[in-house]
Amino acid sequence: MVSGSDMHGTPITVTAQQEGKTPEQVAMEYHKLNSDSIERMGISFDLFSHTHTEEHAEVALSILKKLDDNGYIEPRISEEPYDPIANQFLPDRYVEGNCPHCNYDSARGDQCDKCGKTLDPKELINPRSKLNPDAKIEFRETEHLFFKLSEFRDVLLEWLSEGKEHWRPSVINFTRNWLKEGLIDRAVTRDLDWGIEIPREGYEHKRMYVWFEAVMGYYSASIHWAKNQGKPEEWKKWWENEESEHYYFMAKDNIPFHTIIWPAMLSGCGYKLPYDVPANEYLLLDSSQFSKSRRHAIWIPDYLERYDSELLRFYLASIMPEQKDANFTWEDYVTRINTELIGNYGNLLYRVMSFANKNFPEGLSSNNPVNGELNEKTKMAFDKVSKALEACKFKKALQAIMELSQAGNIALNDAAPWKQVKADRDACEISVSIHISTNLPDNLKDWEFKIKTPDTYTDKKKKDTILVPGEERALVLNPGDGIIYSGCDRPHWRDAMPTPPKKKKIFGKEQKTEYYYHQIFFHYVLQDGRRAHCAWDRSR
Repeated sequence: MVSGSDMHGTPITVTAQQEGKTPEQVAMEYHKLNSDSIERMGISFDLFSHTHTEEHAEVALSILKKLDDNGYIEPRISEEPYDPIANQFLPDRYVEGNCPHCNYDSARGDQCDKCGKTLDPKELINPRSKLNPDAKIEFRETEHLFFKLSEFRDVLLEWLSEGKEHWRPSVINFTRNWLKEGLIDRAVTRDLDWGIEIPREGYEHKRMYVWFEAVMGYYSASIHWAKNQGKPEEWKKWWENEESEHYYFMAKDNIPFHTIIWPAMLSGCGYKLPYDVPANEYLLLDSSQFSKSRRHAIWIPDYLERYDSELLRFYLASIMPEQKDANFTWEDYVTRINTELIGNYGNLLYRVMSFANKNFPEGLSSNNPVNGELNEKTKMAFDKVSKALEACKFKKALQAIMELSQAGNIALNDAAPWKQVKADRDACEISVSIHISTNLPDNLKDWEFKIKTPDTYTDKKKKDTILVPGEERALVLNPGDGIIYSGCDRPHWRDAMPTPPKKKKIFGKEQKTEYYYHQIFFHYVLQDGRRAHCAWDRSR
């Protein structure tokens, strides 16, 4: 998965002018901020790039040339907004005014954030310059290169009508409405000195328009990623392979760029079109749209100074606006974290793990199912989660997990092992075991684990010792072998040792080196029925 920062947007140049910096300085500052925030949120990409790279400029110019060669680019004289005080032409996002469709007073020259309509600066009522609000905007003639977007209406309608059953209805309907209204040819150059230069006579002081080149970042980031892997041709597996599927994740306001404009450009070049565009509806903050300019937002660096990233990830997933707008409120955030994440899911984990650790520190040895109904619910939940994730229905996947967690809490209350352990310890062991009877995934077939059996371990059915008591050996897991997870009496990820290394007792042993440890503790069942306790430690 690749993504990145749009470096050539007009907000960059506006901010640069306001702060007395170069656009590149501002763009790099925000890119680093975005990169750091994404990493701290626990989100990972194969590459998080930006559009101010050599690879991106090469890709953008090659696509422009290919569209030009295929007859989809032509120079035209047009009237563009001009600020007489700043003595310069204004990109459409430098112009604001009232939307002619909904009368929103802060509509931009390219789009209204309130009603979602695309606009032309000429359509705005009472247009004003972001550089000089008091300037009387004029419209003057200038030459630009235009992309013949209008020629792709029928092509896109046909593409949209075939094999889109997996698309979200809101995305389909949004796109169809756009296409029915007709497509307008759009300028792909602008009169600015920040952005990708156009190697064309008479265009020395023009740059490629950001709406046109930003979407190419997926393509250029793939090429950049391949170079970083030391396999410069690897990107072709994704872009020149008919079996590959391209997914584009974004919010509602970016739908037309990914279901109309980018597909039109790809079609014009003969490239592969998107497989799915699982765009969300709007996420509101206290019932109004997020707006960085109005300081109506949640600033990730500020959030992370106060709260854990996993809490926000859980909450956003639980209210994800997949079908309709959702509203973020701090009151709801606190309620869901306390009642669902902690009170339901966290409660189950803590109760099971703490009880098992206290009463069965040597680990659980039983491989008998606790509860047939609960096991069946577990299998169904895994199936639901898997299908939901494949369909990009992340909210539904989380709901299935939380429903299973709730069922686990009910089953635990019914079993009451805290009472049972006093009367029948063996029966209690069965009650607190969690059994996963599914086949081992193929990607685990070559994993090696250290197996250590207890000193008193025997197979009760065969009445003989399967493995030598206390023996340690490497064992290769194969598909079809089952893992019965018995819990873990230690954190899955333990903190690193201090730097410089200090003698410190961890789990009763002195540690002198700096490592991160991951430990899995479970009992293991081969296809022939043999069982063993297993503990696996891995450092990184």
